[in-house]
Amino acid sequence: MINREAQAEIIRLLEEYPAVGVLGPRQVGKTTLAEEIAAMISPDPIYLDLESPSDLAKLSQPEAYFQLHEGKLIILDEIQRVPELFAILRGVIDRRRRQGYKTSQFLILGSASLDLLKQSSESLAGRIAYVELSGLNALEILQASPAPQDQLWLRGGFPDSYLARTDTASLRWRMNFISTYLERDVPQLGPRIPAVTLRRLWTMLAHQQGAQVNLAQLGASLDLTAPTIKRYLELLEDLLLIRTLRPWSGNVGKRLVKTPKVYIRDSGLTHALLQLTTLDDVLGHPVVGASWEGFVVENILSVLPVGWTPWFYRTSAGAEIDLVLERNSREIYAIEIKRSLTPTVSKGFYLGCEDVRATRRLVVYAGKERFPLSSEVTALSLTDLMQELQQFREE
Repeated sequence: MINREAQAEIIRLLEEYPAVGVLGPRQVGKTTLAEEIAAMISPDPIYLDLESPSDLAKLSQPEAYFQLHEGKLIILDEIQRVPELFAILRGVIDRRRRQGYKTSQFLILGSASLDLLKQSSESLAGRIAYVELSGLNALEILQASPAPQDQLWLRGGFPDSYLARTDTASLRWRMNFISTYLERDVPQLGPRIPAVTLRRLWTMLAHQQGAQVNLAQLGASLDLTAPTIKRYLELLEDLLLIRTLRPWSGNVGKRLVKTPKVYIRDSGLTHALLQLTTLDDVLGHPVVGASWEGFVVENILSVLPVGWTPWFYRTSAGAEIDLVLERNSREIYAIEIKRSLTPTVSKGFYLGCEDVRATRRLVVYAGKERFPLSSEVTALSLTDLMQELQQFREE
């Protein structure tokens, strides 16, 4: 399954920028998407996998290689493995600009956001645009498949996991994915981190899905210092495997909590770390509500238009909103997330809405119909809200 919206966005950016970077975790579909785009472009683009020794050997003299294929789009996959290429790309792009070169020259694929962004921001500022490729989302599934949304929630958005023949086969794929990251990818990205320790941390985060993380508490459980835990969390975030959601920072004269919430971005990985194979396993586990919340948050953020900022809101007095979406202080969506088919909202949600001056007050629940919960609060499905947010992209 191809993310058609991301495909259209990348093609548009290729017409505007000398280089386009596509970021996303391994196996999320970056290479497949690049191959689809390559099939639409003439002359045929050049594809180089920088983890392949034979492809890497072609770049022993990169400037000469790029000059040899001038006029063709060059796709560089897993470029974070060769960070020294960024400075060379800058020189090539600038030289071609002076020659009046108009078309896009490089499509860069990367699996680690921090390494890629750090290198390219230093070397390619003003010359590159980015697209973050998330896994399959609920709106894509609704449009392309009769499979229920709960299958996506259970298995997660990695295409091979979602499309597996059985739930057991899907879980096996995800367990192998986790092991590969811990044993192969993480050691290549920096200082040696014991795979067993990182797996335990990742599993603890699954148990605490969507919670405000206490670094000292996690450190004590793993016999590590709080700064070390912080560094490990930053690594998982850089690999696009977890998401940190910041507390709302508006000045409302309240005692706001300051600790961010942490989500494992893919619900299927959450369930794999907890050894939950079937939907019944998930529904019978204490993580069910938090897992659904993380699933909804990630799906919403996958379609969030440019210019919108996500937060959560919580005060020491009990006011709380699961997700706040803000655009220029004019549009403020307050979103409560419920797994129940008969959702209700607490007084804390109403108090939070008053504090942030929400312009829309919504409850995303597991059903399909839209209906009012009160004169100000509307219950709606996840895909309804995603479609509503997509309309802002067209403005």
